[in-house]
Amino acid sequence: MSIILDEMRKSSEVSYGDFTAKLIPTLEREKILGVRAPIAKKIAKKYAGGTAGETFLSSLPHAYHDEYILHAYMLGHLSLPFEEMKSRIEELLPYVDNWAVCDSLCASVKRFFADRARAFDFLLECLRSDRIYTVRFGLVCMLDYYIDGEYVCDVINAIKAVRSEEYYINMALAWLVSIMLIKQYEKTLPLILDGVLDVWVHNKAITKFCESRVPPDTEKSYLKSLRR
Repeated sequence: MSIILDEMRKSSEVSYGDFTAKLIPTLEREKILGVRAPIAKKIAKKYAGGTAGETFLSSLPHAYHDEYILHAYMLGHLSLPFEEMKSRIEELLPYVDNWAVCDSLCASVKRFFADRARAFDFLLECLRSDRIYTVRFGLVCMLDYYIDGEYVCDVINAIKAVRSEEYYINMALAWLVSIMLIKQYEKTLPLILDGVLDVWVHNKAITKFCESRVPPDTEKSYLKSLRR
C-alpha cells in the first residue's frame, strides 16, 4: 500500500462514505473510502510535486473513488507547461466515471485555463468525445471559465452541437444554459427562443433559471411561458 493511500485510509470515515454513496448512486459503496474534501485537499497539497505524488498520479487506474478526487486536487497544485498539463488531464479523463470526480477536476485545474484559446480548443475536443464524463468535463469547464466576456458566443455555438441522451451530460447542459441566462441574458435567450435544445434540457434550464434569486420576476415569468 502506498503512503498516500495509507494516509487516506486513516483519514476515512464510514459515515461520510455512506453519505457520499447516496450522492453518487452510480458508484459501488465498496469503492468509497469516505475521505472528506478538506482532508483530501491537505493530502494533495502535501504530496503534489514530490516523488510519492508523482508515483500516485502515474498509478492509474486507482482502486477508490477518493483517490480519483485526490488525483484531481493534486493536478491543481502542479505548475506545468500547457501541453504537459493537457496530457495529465487526458490521462485521467478515461477513468472518470461520476459527476463528483469530473466536477472536482474542472474546479481544480484553474491554471490550465491561463492559456484561454488553447484550453478552449481542448474543451471543444472533449465535447466530441463518446465518453460521458469527458463531455461533461468540457461543459462544466466552459461554465467555470468561459461564460463571461469574449467566449460567450463560442460557448453558445458549442452548446448547439451537443446532443445526448445521457442524464449527466444533459444536466450539465441545462446548468450551463441557466447560468448563462442569468449572466448573459440577451445573448443566451435565442437558445430558448429558437428551440435548438433538447426538450428536457430546454425545460430544465428554465427551471434552474427560475430557481435562482438573481433574475427579476419579469424574466422568470417570460421564461416560464417558453416551456415546451
